[in-house]
Amino acid sequence: MKATFGAGCFWCVEDIFRNTKGVTSTQVGYAGGWKKNPTYEEVCTDTTGHAEVVQVEYDPDQISYEQLLDVFWGCHDPTTLNRQGPDIGKQYRSAIFCHDSEQERVANESMKKIQDSGKYARKIVTEIKPAPAFYRAEEYHQQYYAKCSIR
Repeated sequence: MKATFGAGCFWCVEDIFRNTKGVTSTQVGYAGGWKKNPTYEEVCTDTTGHAEVVQVEYDPDQISYEQLLDVFWGCHDPTTLNRQGPDIGKQYRSAIFCHDSEQERVANESMKKIQDSGKYARKIVTEIKPAPAFYRAEEYHQQYYAKCSIR
């Protein structure tokens, strides 16, 4: 099964998901914009409409979509619009790109549950939309932290 998340810089997010039990593979890329086959340099200009995302392949017998959403909510601040920490721009937005109507239903329920929990004082600004075209990022971005031994 597949899930796609935007939660800021894709290097960090990919590493977290790649090291999550039940995730069988990850790849980073761009989604949610209008430019076909964007480059990293183009996405960084904040003019393509794309978000940096991680696409996760997972085994539903080992981890549920709900558990992946828990990882997603826990790895970034979903209340900051178009930014994560020092990274600013629409490409760093919080987004869940759903691959079917069941994912969309579960994602909306999960967002409501976490908003109602009081964990965040501010409103969650995560966008939840059907999965658009995914453009795989350049090879040097794939598993960046593992390649650079950053942890």
